[in-house]
Amino acid sequence: MRVAQILRSKGTRIISIQLRESVAAAARLMVAENIGAIVVTDVVLTEGSTVVGMISERDIVRALITSGNDVLKMPIEKLMSKKLISCEPNDNLADVMEKMDRYGIRHLPVLEEHTLVGVLSVRDVIHVLRGVVTEKEVVAPAA
Repeated sequence: MRVAQILRSKGTRIISIQLRESVAAAARLMVAENIGAIVVTDVVLTEGSTVVGMISERDIVRALITSGNDVLKMPIEKLMSKKLISCEPNDNLADVMEKMDRYGIRHLPVLEEHTLVGVLSVRDVIHVLRGVVTEKEVVAPAA
């Protein structure tokens, strides 16, 4: 199964936040959307909105423990993961699962030629493995 098939089954809505927003704003957005991580973007004059990192609930909790409540006032760029680990729509599910395991991450931005087209989460992978995605989608040949 390919990442593109999973994205089609879950929809195309992508939650993102600008890197200069506060950590508190990111936390509120995660709670409101019931998600564990957010794609962080910045506006680049020549390219428009560009993915520059990810911020997760784990990032926030760890910072709260080490730095206290003042971390909530910080801009996201001070806390986000800057090493962007991503996948592509044509990537195989097994390869994506291996990447998530190798890097210890639960959310992968899906980029198609540097354009954000979705986010794949461990929850999405579990849904596929449990058969929540229809059988037809699971066995469909790669595009």
